[in-house]
Amino acid sequence: MKTILIAGGNSGIGLQAARDLLADGHRLVLLGRDPRKGEAALTLLDAPADRASFLATDLSTHEGVRDAARRILDQHDHLDALVHTTGVLTNQDSRTVDGLHPFFAVNYLSRYHLTQLLLPALHRAERPVVLMMTAAVPPVDDADFARFPQFTDFSFGRDRKPVQLANHHYAAHLTHATPGLAAGVVNAGAAKTDIMRAAPWYMRVGAKVLGPVVFDSVETSAHNVVEAVRRDDWKGPLYWGRPGKFEQRTPIDLSTTSTQHLMDISRTLTGA
Repeated sequence: MKTILIAGGNSGIGLQAARDLLADGHRLVLLGRDPRKGEAALTLLDAPADRASFLATDLSTHEGVRDAARRILDQHDHLDALVHTTGVLTNQDSRTVDGLHPFFAVNYLSRYHLTQLLLPALHRAERPVVLMMTAAVPPVDDADFARFPQFTDFSFGRDRKPVQLANHHYAAHLTHATPGLAAGVVNAGAAKTDIMRAAPWYMRVGAKVLGPVVFDSVETSAHNVVEAVRRDDWKGPLYWGRPGKFEQRTPIDLSTTSTQHLMDISRTLTGA
């Protein structure tokens, strides 16, 4: 039995992954902001308390991430897998209490921060796995990180790629810095989940018009995450770009200079 933490596991793709992994006999810890959604997820999973639990936390803030890590480490001496399915879609130029744009804070920085804090528990696993879900962003060195991490006058169309590509750089960093750990990035596809509520208007319109044709099912979108946790026959850092196609993956091979630059910024921001 593996102990698997799914950040964002109380709804959408994360909840589907939890359902599939629970059916395999594993132990699940779900993280989410909304306690009501968490309780609803546990009711849906219908598992004993020692097999599925939920922790309410706000991963958009440094303190929220630190609080989550403290509670997780208090309750679990080891983690076999950490899956990041949390995400927000917004084009508004809002800021968190830490002065960061929420798209950056949730879709990348919280993943770096939480994983770094939970490394002691991951190190105790026989083969720890860290997975991060993003939109379809191949691991290539063509993003401009000049606006990273402040993203002043945030624009979704302009700033989405460097934020999400940072996940690839972190997967590469984790793999090289932590022997035995397998890290990867998974394209979430176009599943219609709660994340669309805060998406830019043109994405919501497109989803309504084209959804029946282009959307993946949540089962398809969760497939590669579930397989990467289940299977031990892959080594990171890898990118799964085709939902439902586990064997179709791309090695993450990026500029080590850029990776180090982004990791230095992330460490300065979080202290982790």
